[in-house]
Parts: sequence; structure tokens; C-alpha cells
Amino acid sequence: MSRVIVIYYSQGGNTKKMAELTGEGVTKEGVEVLVKDVSEVKASDLLEYQGIILGSPTYYGSMAYQIKRLLDDSVKLHTQLEGKVGAAFSSSGNIGGGNETTILDILNAMLIHGMIIQGDSKGDHYGPVAIGSPDERSSEECQRLGSRVAKLVKKLAK
Repeated sequence: MSRVIVIYYSQGGNTKKMAELTGEGVTKEGVEVLVKDVSEVKASDLLEYQGIILGSPTYYGSMAYQIKRLLDDSVKLHTQLEGKVGAAFSSSGNIGGGNETTILDILNAMLIHGMIIQGDSKGDHYGPVAIGSPDERSSEECQRLGSRVAKLVKKLAK
């Protein structure tokens, strides 16, 4: 059975809410999902999932060091994550706060691992973003991201 993990770091709770919403989208597609705080995840855990979604608040235009540390630790898995589906989302304190640069930094690491990243021509192109707490629009984007990752994971499993 296909499995997806949604990993997040959240100091104020906004990114955690986004992670939970993303997990709901995965579940709606009948794919098993685990939503975990990054402190509860080791790099080797990534090997157990066909889809990996990372969420981070934006700090100085990039990801939180807790997410970066997981990605740095994942270097020892180089080539072993190839072909897995990857995606990202971010929250920040204001418009122009660096959400897209945060997501792109995460996606860059996933691409170096050889992971499959699917853009979005209709919604948040790189991944869902929220300014503060997720509003209705960003909540829908998170659920849509989870659904889209789950569908792609299932398609690749055939």
C-alpha cells in the first residue's frame, strides 16, 4: 500500500494546521498518511514512504533549521529517495515574507535526491502558502496538495 508522510516544524501552530489539512487531502484519496513533527522523524524514516511532504515556517526567507537539519541528515540517503514524490508548503508572517523561497529551497533538496515534484498550474504553483493562520484559500490549497500527491503516488505505484 502507498504511504505518504507529512513532516512539519511549527512554533506557533500555523504550519502544524497546514500539515494536518494536507494530511486530510492525502486521506481523501485512500492513501495512508502519517503527519509528524520533524522532531519525531529520523532521515532513515523517509525510506518507508512513497510520498514526502515537508512544511516549514519561513525564517529569513528560508526553511526553519529543524527542517534543514532533516534534509542535511538525508544526505546519507543519497540515491535512495529517487523516484519518491516530494512536495512542500510554508507559512510566514506577512505577504512577501519569503514563502516561495522557503518552498523552493525544500524542493531543491528534493530534486537533488532525484524525487518527483509536480507543479500546480491552477493554485499555489510551488506549494501552499499561508500568511499567519491558514485561511479558507490556503486550507483548500493544503488539502488539494495532499490529494494531488496521493494521486501521483498511486499512479506511480501501478
